[in-house]
Amino acid sequence: MISQSSAARLGLVRIGLGVMLGVALAVTGVRAQAPVTPSREPAPGPWRFAGERPCVGPEGGVLQCPPVARVVALRAGRLFDSESGRMLTRQVIVATGERITEVGPESQVRIPAGAQVIDLSEATVVPGLIDTHSHVYNNRRPNMSSERSAIVAINNLQADLYAGFTTLRDMSSHGNGYGDVDIRDGITMGDIDGPRLQVSGRGINWGAKPADPNAPDNPLGGYIVRSVDEARAAVKEHVDRKVDWIKLYPSGGYSFTDSGDVRYVQTYPEPVLRALIEDSHRAGKKTACHVFGGDNLQRSIDLGCDTIEHGYALTQAQLDLMVKKNLAFSPTLIRYVEPYMDDNDAKNTGGKFRMIPIFDKAVAMAVATRGLKVMVGSGADGSTYVHGTQALDFEALVKRSGMTPARAIQAGTIVNAEVLGWQRDVGSITTGKFADLVAVGGDPLADITELQRVRFVMKGGKVYRNDLARGR
Repeated sequence: MISQSSAARLGLVRIGLGVMLGVALAVTGVRAQAPVTPSREPAPGPWRFAGERPCVGPEGGVLQCPPVARVVALRAGRLFDSESGRMLTRQVIVATGERITEVGPESQVRIPAGAQVIDLSEATVVPGLIDTHSHVYNNRRPNMSSERSAIVAINNLQADLYAGFTTLRDMSSHGNGYGDVDIRDGITMGDIDGPRLQVSGRGINWGAKPADPNAPDNPLGGYIVRSVDEARAAVKEHVDRKVDWIKLYPSGGYSFTDSGDVRYVQTYPEPVLRALIEDSHRAGKKTACHVFGGDNLQRSIDLGCDTIEHGYALTQAQLDLMVKKNLAFSPTLIRYVEPYMDDNDAKNTGGKFRMIPIFDKAVAMAVATRGLKVMVGSGADGSTYVHGTQALDFEALVKRSGMTPARAIQAGTIVNAEVLGWQRDVGSITTGKFADLVAVGGDPLADITELQRVRFVMKGGKVYRNDLARGR
């Protein structure tokens, strides 16, 4: 077993971020296949140099050969079936290499001879958790090098992995260009330890003012557009750079009027928003819309933005339309009920008006809307919401918004997998899927906060954390 500290050191030693490997997936309209770790071919022999004969990666780098795939069997005292929402007992999971090859009651599953057996008979096993709104990079600080920024991002990713999040969707690189593409590919190649990633690159922002030739736009920051043509060029660049999602920002901040009405800053004009969404879909990419409220919230839904992020002002009619259009909602609940929200509102309104109750109402309505795909997305960004603590959102959805614990775990596993287009590979403990498994000591259906105390993490058949099991 690899300890957290040694795994982190190994991950950092093997960064290899300079190669664009091109393994992005088109996820619109089809069930996409999550990328598997490609094989490495043995170096040409005979090997007449230092150490054992190594392997060669697709880009030509000489690396240690990966270990031979082994068979692992896990005895689960309890196992959460995310497809049915039921808790099963006394189950056995068999994994060969990266994939689950058999799962079922211990009375029916035969453990193969020679398999490593991990005893989780006193624990609850759930599918690897999925966070669909993370920011792997912290906000880029002045004078921070690209290399240092990447190291911080990798540290964030590994904190997420050790906390049980084996899959993430990254929602813009926070001033780091398309660095998230390289990190995604490094994880896929096995160069970096971290969750499976889908990424969105720079994200596409609206420029309300004309371009200033004396102060050009930051080429690593959000891609700023000021017209329909520029919007189409921005989508093309993101597609060419092999992102998985197109991140859009149809509305920005908010303010209260003297009477308590909320005004939301609107960004793209309707033709620009339409071009962004339609061109993304034509290119086989899904869109994620950061949108709080106002006219562009309705437009984002009307135009079919695939996931609505935040959605402070969502109404029941809008939620019902999202169901009809098969759109999903990522509330990022904890991120926008943090105490700083009240601090800002108290400062700006003299304590008369607050956004948190408005947001709470929208999320509770969403949870109660039959057929709506409510996702678990944190908004973790390394500043106000530290990576590795995203399980707080499961608790919030249950205790603030009225989700059952079973549905909350489904939201953060099988529902998120469907939205990502990876339901064939992740999201449930099912034969043929990746062996992405998490264990906690207690029963999260009785106490959802158990997910904040992860004790065991396996991703793709490899154990990254084991504070609980007895192996033999």
